[in-house]
Amino acid sequence: MGNQDIWSQIFGFANYGELLFLVRNSIIAGAILGIVGGLIGPFVMTRDLAFAVHGVSELSFAGASAALLFGANVVFGSIAGSLLAALLIGILGSKAKERNSIIAVIMPFGLGLGILFLSLYTGRSANKFGLLTGQIVSVDNPQLAMLIVISVIVILGLLLVWRPLSFASVDADVARAKGLPVTALGIVFMILLGLSTAVSIQIVGALLVLSLLVTPAAAAMRVTASPLLTPLLSVAFAVTSVVGGILLALGGGLPISPYVTTISFLIYVVCRIIGARKVKSGRNGRLLTPTLES
Repeated sequence: MGNQDIWSQIFGFANYGELLFLVRNSIIAGAILGIVGGLIGPFVMTRDLAFAVHGVSELSFAGASAALLFGANVVFGSIAGSLLAALLIGILGSKAKERNSIIAVIMPFGLGLGILFLSLYTGRSANKFGLLTGQIVSVDNPQLAMLIVISVIVILGLLLVWRPLSFASVDADVARAKGLPVTALGIVFMILLGLSTAVSIQIVGALLVLSLLVTPAAAAMRVTASPLLTPLLSVAFAVTSVVGGILLALGGGLPISPYVTTISFLIYVVCRIIGARKVKSGRNGRLLTPTLES
């Protein structure tokens, strides 16, 4: 295959208008997931739970694979696996060291179960591949409705606990001293994170869910420390990554995940460069201040 054939496969836009109509549900789903991922991502970063997202996604993948094997609803299977992992991490992993150990145990177990179930599954190979790397043409009306319902639950849940969760995420000891139920808030957040992971897997796949729930928030936190601007930028970055990835993947007819992760990564790199320049400018300003005063 020549270079021209490779590029035409990656960025081929023949009959793009007709294909765009076929994935309208996926575009809507991607935008909704971008909002959910952008809102929950800053809490994931502040609470140092990026590793936990991967652990939850592996058990979510196992649940989805089991549902696929036994002919059950894949979304329900994914949610069951995510909630199980989230509860285990939330209840048993109160300390960072314990949490990382639990996640390190859950991840290979979930991945191994998922691979076992997919190996036993004799249906379409696209279904197997989609659970790992995402797919853009499989979101029908019932799935979209379910995704919207779950996303609304997550967003409302976040709004209800936003202020106390923000306080507990920044300084858990002080929040506990003020009488906040820090442990309960942690469990509630892990449940919301589990639901977010479960619905995200349906679009971006189990292996690359970090690009939706972690990278946009990490990019936003590189350019601002504002508690208001950070989630807004995180949402904008996440929506851009997912919707942009879907639109590009549609043209090439390839899995969505390479496009989503590339856009997300490029946004992060740009934000990191901007953040580094802001820090350098701030340091230079502080260094020049004594000279100017003298």
